[in-house]
Amino acid sequence: MNASEKRLNKNFHVEIIPPKQESENLEADLNLFASKLERVIESGFTASITDNAMGILAFQGHECIEELGLRIDPEKVLIHLNTFHTIKNLDEILASCMRLGIRSVLAISGDGSTRLPKLCPADVGCENALSVTSVELISYIRKNYPEFRIGVAFNPYEPEKHEFEKLDRKLSAGASFVITQPIVDKNPVIDKLLNDYAGLSVTIEAWMSKKLYLLSDVVGYPIPEDAEYDPIATLEKLRGLYPQCGFYLSLLGFKTQYRLIEEMA
Repeated sequence: MNASEKRLNKNFHVEIIPPKQESENLEADLNLFASKLERVIESGFTASITDNAMGILAFQGHECIEELGLRIDPEKVLIHLNTFHTIKNLDEILASCMRLGIRSVLAISGDGSTRLPKLCPADVGCENALSVTSVELISYIRKNYPEFRIGVAFNPYEPEKHEFEKLDRKLSAGASFVITQPIVDKNPVIDKLLNDYAGLSVTIEAWMSKKLYLLSDVVGYPIPEDAEYDPIATLEKLRGLYPQCGFYLSLLGFKTQYRLIEEMA
């Protein structure tokens, strides 16, 4: 693990969602994006910028940064990149990140929609593949943009053998760090990941919304809507359980939680 990956690992990663392309007040949404990004970077955390999250068409993080002329620390920005792009658009995103000095990407299969194109195997030089997954995307980036550090997702709720085999393919393709799906307590699959892949930079997602039931689809079982959940207390517990890990904060409340996160750090 190089020095940059160690810094990436030890930070809080704060998820930031760019404005939707169908925004009713784009100027306000862009200003909100800018203020969140600048605050995260000023705090010394990593701004983790999503790519059409949940298949909803949104502006790209890199284009918002360029359009607004934002001053960033490129070492503190992680760009998500999924397979729902044309090859031209994919190359444009990576080239823009190069110009901005951003060198960290999270390669994921992503959420599609009828409005989003999908990479074809021939686009990324994998004609023998049936479709483009995160593995083929990683291979393409590693071959054509070797300057990037590439992260991947890890889901402890998938069948264990299958998920570790998939992780091995991602690492063989060129990935060098992992961000997990959210957990709320000690997790035996995460324990195995940390034990069997010693030295791999692992960032654990912490669910920062009080609406725990929204995790039902992720974990694969229903969670009652009235389930009590304290995100800050859970994050503190996870930091104690996994002090060697970074933490990815999804759905963080900037008005109510951010100050507490700064104090915690």
